[in-house]
Parts: sequence; C-alpha cells; structure tokens
Amino acid sequence: MNDSPGWASPGSAPSDGKETAIPRPSDPQDGSGPTGQWSPEQPPAGQWSPPSTPGSGPGAPPPASGWGGGPQRQGWAGPPPAAKPGVIPLRPLNLGEILDGSVSALRAHWRTALGFSLAVSVIAQIAIILLQRYLLPEPTTVDPNATGAEAIRQASESARSTLFSLAPATLITMIATLFTASVVTVVISRSVLGRPTSLADAWAEARPRILPLLGLTVLLALLMVVIMTIGIGPGLLLGSGAGAALAVLGFAAACIVVLWLHVSFALSAPALMLERQSIVAALRRSAKLVRGAWWRTFGILALTWLMTFLMAFLISIPFGVIAVIADGTALSELFSSNPPSVGWPFLIVSGIGEVIISTLVYPFIAGVMALLYMDQRIRREALDLDLARAAGLPGYDVDNPRS
Repeated sequence: MNDSPGWASPGSAPSDGKETAIPRPSDPQDGSGPTGQWSPEQPPAGQWSPPSTPGSGPGAPPPASGWGGGPQRQGWAGPPPAAKPGVIPLRPLNLGEILDGSVSALRAHWRTALGFSLAVSVIAQIAIILLQRYLLPEPTTVDPNATGAEAIRQASESARSTLFSLAPATLITMIATLFTASVVTVVISRSVLGRPTSLADAWAEARPRILPLLGLTVLLALLMVVIMTIGIGPGLLLGSGAGAALAVLGFAAACIVVLWLHVSFALSAPALMLERQSIVAALRRSAKLVRGAWWRTFGILALTWLMTFLMAFLISIPFGVIAVIADGTALSELFSSNPPSVGWPFLIVSGIGEVIISTLVYPFIAGVMALLYMDQRIRREALDLDLARAAGLPGYDVDNPRS
C-alpha cells in the first residue's frame, strides 16, 4: 500500500495539456489473432435477449398483485457511491461538499485547528491592541466646513494617517493568517484520508513551509499594489478634472486585473504547502489548475467571502455595542469628523470579538482553499485514485497506469 497521498504534481497530467489514454481490449492469451483487435469470430447480430426472470416464459402464471407484483424495470444498476475515507467523497466535489468538508474537518479536529487558531489570534490581537494604545498616532482632525484645496489637503492627510495606522495591524493579521492557514492545510490533507492529526505532527509538517508561504503572500501583495499604482498613478499626476476621470477609469481597470489575478493564484498556497513547490512554481501551478474553471473558482470564493463577512459582521455587532457602553463613549462621537480616543475597555472588548472572528473565519477559509485545490486536481489529474491508495482502500493497492 502506498502511504503517500501523491501531492506532487504529475509529469503527464491532463492539466499539462496531455490527454488520458483510451482503454483498449487486451491481447489474446494464446498469441493468435491481431494485437489490439476484437476476435474475428463474433456471434450473429440480433441473437441476444435479456435474461428472463424465474417463473417467466410461456405458460407461466401472471405475477401476483401486491408487493413485487408490478412491472419490473429492466436496466443496469446505477454507479456505486464514491469511496469516502474522510470528510469528502473521493470524486469531483460540488459547492456544498467543499463548504461542508471544511466545516467537518474543523469540527473533527477542533483541538488542533481551532485551538491553534485561537492561540495565534490571541497573540496577534494583544500585539494589535498594544500598538493602537501606545505606538500609533492619534487620528487627524478633519474640518467639515473646509472647501477647495484645504478640503483636499485634509482628506489626503486623513487617508495617509489611516493607512499608516492600518499597516501594522494588517501586517500582524497577515502573519497570523499564514500560521493558521499552514496548519489547517495540513489538517485538511489528513482529514481527507480519515487520519487523526495532532498539533505537533501538523506543526512539524507545516513549519518548513512558513517562510516560503510568507514570501508568496508578500509577493502577491506587492503585485496588487503595483497594479493599483499603475492604474491610479497617471490620473493623480495630472491633477485636473480630466486626471480625476482618468484615475477613476484606471482604478476600475486595476480592480478587474487584481480580481482576475487573485482568483487565478488562489490555489498557490495549497500547492506550495502540499506539493512543496517554490513560490514561482506554486503561482504557475495555481494558474494551470484554475485555467478553464475561473468562473467556478470565483463563484466558490465569492460565496465563501460573503459567508465569512456575514459571520464577522454578526459577531462584531454585539461586541461593538458592549465596547462602546463599557468605554462610556457616545455612539455619535465615533462617527464624527473628530473621533475621540478610545480607552482600555473599548480595546479589550472589541479585541475579544476580533479573536472570536479570527478563530472561526481564518481556518474556514483555509479549509475551503485546500479542498478547492484538491477538487481541481481530482477533476484534472485523477487525484482521487492516489488518495484512495494512500487511505488503504481495497482495490487501490496496485498502481495501475492511467496514461
């Protein structure tokens, strides 16, 4: 039995542009007859008839009424159900099976996946709260009555201050997400085979891929920034009304390009983790797997993002209200042009809500990405056969050629 699930990309897979070989009849056992041909002695046409059921034929009594007495349906039986050693059946998956598989894997291995995600989220949120309290500057004030050049100057300063304040928190969140996604991807790969996974085993397998995964994330982020800069930059440099219109058009075009690249490279992280690919090779691998299925991949990702957004929104509402009440700040002051500085009660209560959101959302997204990657490989490269062999299912212990 092969103990490896065969994550390495095949050398001659359908996604590489090569077609799967068509099965042909086997050669005659005695060596006579042409090779690869059917026997020349064939029965005459029209002599076959379906086998009769017991008690049928001339003179047989009619079937009794009641159970089993109705007309019997002829035909072949349906295909057998796909093997399911773990959280998903080993066949091409639909949307519901991908989403349910991610939830089932997290529920079955909640100590490993959610426990690790909780620890990482707590550490990340403590660092973010300390940054917000002691290191980040106060938000700039904006005069609502300012007009003309003064209004533009204040708006640009406010945007620059906001970006500067969000950058450290975004960096910490990105690193925390990387750690969570790396471990959850390993957990999903074991859950598909029905194998138990401890946190020590998952971390030992994921740890060597942390730095390449960080490099992949940084490269993608820089790529998106460069595309947005190219789209908006020329219009901002002009500075006139025509420049503003050009900036809007450039922003729309850049958003389309960014979305297309984001979906095309969505499977690069699972490819980097499971296939041990380099950063560039993982990007090429993802683009190859998504090619021809871009809209399907986009639909699954869009629904996943919508579900996680609604989950985060519903969780953040009660914690936000409690944080405002505990801090003694009027709700109207938070949305004024000069928002007040919040105190420790607001930061702690809102931080607890962020920890809960991160603990639930990030593993779910990582699980969907991993299962979507496996689904594309099952559809293109018959990965289900390798997974069945690795799971030790009967009838899959011999490596049969597929090409």
